[in-house]
Amino acid sequence: MPANRLSVVVTRRLPDPVETRLKELFDTELNEDDRPMSREELVAAMRRADVLVPTLTDHIDATMLGQAGERLKLIANYGAGIDHVDVHSARQRGVLVSNTPGVVTDDTADMAIALMLAVTRRIPAGLAEMQAGTWRGWAPMTHLGSRIGGKRLGILGMGRIGQAVARRAQAFGMQIHYHNRRRLHPDIEAPLEATFWESLDQMVARVDMLSINCPHTPSTFHLINARRLKLMKPSAVIVNTSRGEVIDENALTRALRAGDLAGAGLDVFERGAEINPRLRELPNVVLLPHMGSATLEGRIEMGEKVILNIKTFADGHRPPDQVLPGML
Repeated sequence: MPANRLSVVVTRRLPDPVETRLKELFDTELNEDDRPMSREELVAAMRRADVLVPTLTDHIDATMLGQAGERLKLIANYGAGIDHVDVHSARQRGVLVSNTPGVVTDDTADMAIALMLAVTRRIPAGLAEMQAGTWRGWAPMTHLGSRIGGKRLGILGMGRIGQAVARRAQAFGMQIHYHNRRRLHPDIEAPLEATFWESLDQMVARVDMLSINCPHTPSTFHLINARRLKLMKPSAVIVNTSRGEVIDENALTRALRAGDLAGAGLDVFERGAEINPRLRELPNVVLLPHMGSATLEGRIEMGEKVILNIKTFADGHRPPDQVLPGML
């Protein structure tokens, strides 16, 4: 083994082609049983590695980074979302952080549209009836849902994924509205025929569907709270394929139970895998286990970006997908 090969610790199982290439290029330690690492195990991994390859299940805070020692030089995150890593503290300790942006844009946008259709067309209810063997044939007034064509779609966060959702929704005949930190350039906004709202309150009060596509940051935590949910139409539907913390989940559950919203499609949750049991019981909610980016093609592309970031760093250059605190 060449003496100058970087030591890399990977915290979860990745697709075989990715793990194989990591082993070829670096002194790589894989997680064979795919068990999430504890805080203590993550700190130990950072102590013995030049590069850590974590995923969104690995929460790395300032305290852990303070215990990591001096060896760690790069956190090459497997995924675009980076809110589980304290980028500011890492930078203060001289540890670079990279991610894998742009890879899962289309996959996540596809899932947003799938959730819209699943909620409005009552697909899970139909599926459950077929699986239970209780269907007795077609009838004019059963399983009635609603169209998404002609509806106003509000997009919260008009980055790569938000724009991809807009393009798909436009093909379904939806009218595009959006709220973003900054208005899009006219060259992007015009083809989407998108209406910009500087006020989120004003937008949510007018749309028929709301798609959450912004990252989780301190400024977006519970951006969709009880007050804003009250502003929405009782016939409105919320879809979230971004980060669960953007929505106050308890407030959403209360609104759905009270009939103040028509439905919700959620692929992410405020407390990770701890799902509010009252939310699970609601018939007008479609819940998925964070499947938005779950395509084999996307997972391999994410791994290729991780490898490129590590290889570029190993060659003495800045990783192409380095994350800076100012970007958050």
